[in-house]
Amino acid sequence: MNFALELLVCFLLLAGSAFALVASWGLAKLGDIFKRLHGPTKASTLGVGGVLLGAMLWQAMQGTPSLRELLITLFLFMTAPVSAYLVARAALASDASLRPGPPPGQDGDA
Repeated sequence: MNFALELLVCFLLLAGSAFALVASWGLAKLGDIFKRLHGPTKASTLGVGGVLLGAMLWQAMQGTPSLRELLITLFLFMTAPVSAYLVARAALASDASLRPGPPPGQDGDA
């Protein structure tokens, strides 16, 4: 049983690290601000969440369970979408050329 839990901790840590690496690579390589938002909000959140869950499980296996990691994970999952929304709104407000046009088939007359 202990070996299975250690494998789960290793999997969570490796998967979280891989997602964090992909997020940082996406942040560096993607073009405009809207494409760059996907790295920190999606992959990075999943990566940090995996690492924190692995750390929380490891602490529980050691006999000293800690809720700090759970609280950090919950706050991260709550604040990442809000911050991405605010960054996208700020980008749209600062540069009007980034706004999408009307949907096809609509001429703008209402």
